Amino acid sequence: MKRLYITDLDGTLLDPNGKITEKTADILNRLTAEGMHLTFATARSVYSAKPITSAVNINVPCILMNGVSIYDLKGDCYIKNEYIPVSTSAQITEAFKKAGAECFMYRFNNGVLTCYYTEITSRVMKAFAEVRKNNYNKPYVQCSSLLEAADDMTIYYTALTDYEKLIPVKEAIDSMEDADCAFYKDTYTGKWFLEAFSAKASKSNGIRFLRERYGFDEVVAFGDNLNDLPMFEQADIKIAVGNAREEVKAAADHIIGTNDEDGVARWLRDELS
Repeated sequence: MKRLYITDLDGTLLDPNGKITEKTADILNRLTAEGMHLTFATARSVYSAKPITSAVNINVPCILMNGVSIYDLKGDCYIKNEYIPVSTSAQITEAFKKAGAECFMYRFNNGVLTCYYTEITSRVMKAFAEVRKNNYNKPYVQCSSLLEAADDMTIYYTALTDYEKLIPVKEAIDSMEDADCAFYKDTYTGKWFLEAFSAKASKSNGIRFLRERYGFDEVVAFGDNLNDLPMFEQADIKIAVGNAREEVKAAADHIIGTNDEDGVARWLRDELS
């Protein structure tokens, strides 16, 4: 039986400091050397996901931005992207604007994934951007209008702010035929993420693509947050870390150690040894 092990990153494989511990890396690299198929599914883009996981032999293409992109880390290339129709981008932009919620818009610019924004005054959003610019060299471009900057290569919108401010945006996106969103509490700040993307994109669809493309008979998925529930829908075995939200634990087949106990790696070691 060909089995794929797929894990979320923040709050699951990564420790509370957002890093892969040496112990986790050692265990996973030994297991992949012995033949384990391993990848991850994350809300992160390639700019931060790639360096954060560089210590581990990820030997199957990964799922980025909640299922928007499938990326081959070995070949350093995108295998698949789901784009947002221009008319839908206009609706999403208007929903954020109407709610007074600042957001970032991602689109490919001459093949380079680029983050666009108009004006960011929120302390949390500024910090979000600074970390990604300074640590991961993610390109940011200020523009006069997200509506004008959007084109048929647009793939993602993200905002990080208070729960109440994002509720009307979520409700608006839920009513759009060609858009979907992930809405969940940030592991680090306590604020809430709202991420909008094509209705064709999800961690669930990403797993389905990997299963069919690479011939996996079974999928084992690890998660902790609400945006991992779509991944659980496609998994044959669903595993929640001990620090997971109660909704995720309720959907899981197994509950294992926490992310500050190397929970994922320890479970895999015990399962496959």
